[in-house]
Amino acid sequence: MRIDALLREGITRSFEFFPPKSDEEATTLATTLSDLVPLHPSFVSVTYRGGRESRQRTYDLVTQLQSEGRLTPMAHVICVGHTRVEMSEILGHYRDAGVENLMALGGDLPEGGETTRELTYAIDLVELARQVGPFAIGVAAHPDAHPRSTSRASDRRYLAAKLAVADFAVTQFFFELAQWTRLVEEVGALGVTKPVLPGVMPVTTLSGIERMAAMGGRVPDALVTRLEAAHARGGPAAVRAEGVAAATQLCEALIDAGAPGLHFYTLNRSTATREIHDALFSRRERT
Repeated sequence: MRIDALLREGITRSFEFFPPKSDEEATTLATTLSDLVPLHPSFVSVTYRGGRESRQRTYDLVTQLQSEGRLTPMAHVICVGHTRVEMSEILGHYRDAGVENLMALGGDLPEGGETTRELTYAIDLVELARQVGPFAIGVAAHPDAHPRSTSRASDRRYLAAKLAVADFAVTQFFFELAQWTRLVEEVGALGVTKPVLPGVMPVTTLSGIERMAAMGGRVPDALVTRLEAAHARGGPAAVRAEGVAAATQLCEALIDAGAPGLHFYTLNRSTATREIHDALFSRRERT
C-alpha cells in the first residue's frame, strides 16, 4: 500500500534496513526480516548511500520485498550526482516494478570533487518523482536541524517547502519528546501539517553514545547519566536493558503526544526493536 494511505488509517509502525554487502550480512538481514514479519509492520524502509553498486543493492532488495508481498517497501533514492534523465530512469524502474513508496533525499557530494548537480535538493527529486509515477513520497527531517543548515529557522523553512510537495517526513533518530513536538510545531507554524514520523533507535552500549553523536543524534546528558548508572549497577547487560527501556518510554510519550507512527532504525538487527515493540504494544493493550 501507499504509505500516505496507511497513515490515514492510523498509527504506523515501520522498520529501516540497509542492503547487505556480503553473504554474512545477507544472512543477518534474512533472519531479521523473518523475526519482524510477524509484527506486521506498516512498511519497511531500505537505505542506500549513493553510487551505482549501492543503488543496485537497494533496488534488488526493495523489488524482492515487493514481489514477495510480505512487507510494503519504501526505497531510498538520492538525487545528487544524477542527471534528470538518469534519475527519471531510476524512478521509472521502481514504478514498473510496482514499488509505490519512495524516500526522496538530496544526498552528499562524493569525496574528491564535483559531480553532476542537475538535481541539487530533495525538493527537486520530489517534483521529478511526481512526474514519473504515482508514488507516495517521504522526505527527511532533522529535529535539531540539518547539520548543514545555517540556523534552525532556515532548516524549518526548507523542510516546510519540501514537505508541502511530499506526503510525509521521517526524522533522524532522537531521544527526547520535546525535540519532535518542537519540530512539528515549528513546521506547522509555517502552514504545513503533513505527518512527521519520529525516528527511534535505542542506545544499547556506552560506546554507542559516541557513535550516535557521529551519526547526527547526540545523546542527551540525562540519558548518558542513566546509562552510566546502569553500567555501574550491572555492566553491559544492564546498559542494554536501560537503553531499551528508555526507547520504549520515548515511544509511549510520542504516541500519547499524537505521533502518526513510529519508525525504528534497526541496523539490520531485530532483537532490541522487537523488545521495544513488544513492551510498548503489549503494555498499551493491557491498559
